[in-house]
Amino acid sequence: MEISVVGLNGKDTGRKVTLPAAVFGGEINHHAMYLDVKQYLANQRQGTHKSKERAEIARTTKKLKKQKGTGGARAGSMKSPVFIGGGRVFGPRPRDYSFKLNKKVKQLARLSALASLAKDNKVRVVENITMPAPKTKDLAAILGNLSLTGRKALIVTHAADPNVVLSARNIQRITLATPSALNTHDLLNTDTLLLSETGLVALEALYSRVA
Repeated sequence: MEISVVGLNGKDTGRKVTLPAAVFGGEINHHAMYLDVKQYLANQRQGTHKSKERAEIARTTKKLKKQKGTGGARAGSMKSPVFIGGGRVFGPRPRDYSFKLNKKVKQLARLSALASLAKDNKVRVVENITMPAPKTKDLAAILGNLSLTGRKALIVTHAADPNVVLSARNIQRITLATPSALNTHDLLNTDTLLLSETGLVALEALYSRVA
């Protein structure tokens, strides 16, 4: 699949590149993508939720009323969950939500996400983005030239350029990544995958090495 290389001014450079079939031409495995996104979201959870149970409540354990003759149920402690302010029954406890996922499944999920983006024509290749100094206004102008203002875009470069990273971190809906740092969640949660020319080469080299 050939795709045109766009300049930073938003105009066609006249050059074309071929999206490698090993990266963008694979079969889409929806279940692998589901598992990888599920693991990613689970790993984001702190798991520090906690509520007090009846053993942890500081309330009196004095007998509230006589055992029989009141017409109501027996009650022996204000810590009981049936009373307001009592302990909670089966409340949340701290836990670890993370789970293991095989590397090959995660790789299959990323390749499936990349193939899905290519199938939906959401992949664009742009000239290498370089900035002499960190300036959000300049990067925003580039994104405007590429008609990406206000849209979710995932920009992939061969390496993390500090100036580009600093310029992009204050722009909403823009995510920067290197090929080795890509994850299925970010790939599926974008409107446009914007690859720099060197980023595309690095992406192809990465998956040809791990294949």
